[in-house]
Order: sequence, then C-alpha cells, then structure tokens
Amino acid sequence: MSTSDENPPSMKWISTLEHEARTLLDALDTHPAARRLFEGSVDPESYAHYLVQTYHYARWSTPLLAEAGKRMLRLGRHTALGQLLLRKASEEHGHERWLLADLRNLGWSAERIERTEPSPAVTAYVAWNRFTSRHGRPEAFLGTAYVLEYLSVHRASQAVERLLAAGRIPRIHKAVTFLRAHGSADVGHVEELTSLLSPLTDPEEQSALLLSARTTRVLYLGLFAQGMHEDAAHTH
Repeated sequence: MSTSDENPPSMKWISTLEHEARTLLDALDTHPAARRLFEGSVDPESYAHYLVQTYHYARWSTPLLAEAGKRMLRLGRHTALGQLLLRKASEEHGHERWLLADLRNLGWSAERIERTEPSPAVTAYVAWNRFTSRHGRPEAFLGTAYVLEYLSVHRASQAVERLLAAGRIPRIHKAVTFLRAHGSADVGHVEELTSLLSPLTDPEEQSALLLSARTTRVLYLGLFAQGMHEDAAHTH
C-alpha cells in the first residue's frame, strides 16, 4: 500500500513547476494570434509585433540575471544557483541583437524599434523580475527561466519550420535567428534546470520559483495582445 510519505512534496514540486510551463503551452495553443505564429500562418505585421515585444524584454535578461546571481552569492544561499544565474546572464548576452537583426530583415530600423513602447505585459514582466532580482528572492528568476526555456524547447523549432514552409513573410529565412537559436539551445537548459532545482526542499524557495513561473506564463500572453498598427499610435 502506497503512502504520501513515498512521494513527499520536496520530491514532486518540480512537477508543479513543469505544470506551469505546460499550462502556458495550452494557453498559447488556444490563443488565436499565438497559434498563428506557431503554426507558421502569422502575417508579417503580427510577426514583427511579436519580435518587437520580445526585444523589449530580452534586452533586460542579461543585466537582471547578473544582478540576481550576484545577490544570491552575496546572500550566501545556494552558491550553485547563484553561479547558474550568472552563467545564464552570459548565455543571454547579445540575444537582443538577434532580434534587431531579424527585424532589420523585415524592414525595421533600430530607431523605429526603439520608438515603440513595450506592451503592459512586457513592462510588468520586466518590473517583476527586477523586483525579485534586487529586492525579493533572486532565485525566483529561475522560475521565469524555466517557463521560457520550456516554451522554446516545445515551440520554437516547430515555429521556424512552419514559418519557412509557409513563406508568407518576405525574407522570413533571414528573420528567424532568435527562434532558431532558442529552439536548439534550450533543450539542455531545461534538463539542467530540472536537475538543479528538483532537490530544493525549502517551501519558501519553491513558492518563490513557482510564483515567478506563474507570473511569467500569465504575462507572456500579452506579447500577442495587440497588432503593430496599435503600437504605432503610441510611438514618439
């Protein structure tokens, strides 16, 4: 007869973290604009909107991950996780330039991109991760990382293949750098995160990571909320 002691919460909390990531995949599959992106049927305007909004949050990845990692090391908690955050900061360095290059190949100048405003969801995402990195529990950023890398593993490469096959967007073969790179690289990243996070037993740490994961998967849908014509109305 099995008992709950055979599967204590400390051993299965990582399944709850994965559930947050899977919930995002389900939500994206039922979101019309997101579904068109991952099916490859997205129009040029909407694809550019997605890349622009991704740029607005990706540009903050390296500095905020670095802040979180340095703060963890200063606090003296889980040195391995602090070092992982610093390594992720290094890995994310320059990824916003891939987005600028993809958008340039869609006819967007850097100046035009900078004149656009982040969506409310992107603004909230950056603010949330800035808070956890500087003032909250810095390890929470790894919950954010888990959800985004899980998404990349399960959708990015598929999106690239379908966008290229559909050919609806001019010069699309030169505008999928960001998606292609994340689809291939993040498989190992998710496995590493799972390995390092699974042993965590502190309920507060688990809660911090889960809250950050949940916040990320809710806010991510905001990348698809509006079209570029609406963004243009808010440019300077």
